[in-house]
Amino acid sequence: MAGDFDPTRASKLELTEAHFPGRAPIDAYGNGGFRFSDMSHQGSLLCLPSGIYGWNVATPEDLTPENFEKIFQEASEIEILLVGSGVELMPIKRELRSRLRDCQISADPMSTGAAVRTFNVLLAEGRAVAAAFLAVE
Repeated sequence: MAGDFDPTRASKLELTEAHFPGRAPIDAYGNGGFRFSDMSHQGSLLCLPSGIYGWNVATPEDLTPENFEKIFQEASEIEILLVGSGVELMPIKRELRSRLRDCQISADPMSTGAAVRTFNVLLAEGRAVAAAFLAVE
């Protein structure tokens, strides 16, 4: 019967991480996600020179060097990193700040809302900016 579940096809299903292959301003944020380029994403985001990625972090405690590997991989194309730490400003932990400094990236922590607004301005100016945004409700 048409439309029946076929387990042989389901086993071949391949999930990929969320990735928008371009740079775009953030149109809106809140309700646990973001809107950009006529699309929406639930959860946190990394905005890098290579595109916008879904980011599997949820709290300021998750802001560790291990969760910034994509940023380190693209460090040669990033001068400024905006870290949107949620509703409130949270300082960047010493270990992460040191690693970013080693990569010659200036990191600025701020609330997610302030980081989104600043990212959009710097992106419009053509600056070498990247952002790590924690989703907020």
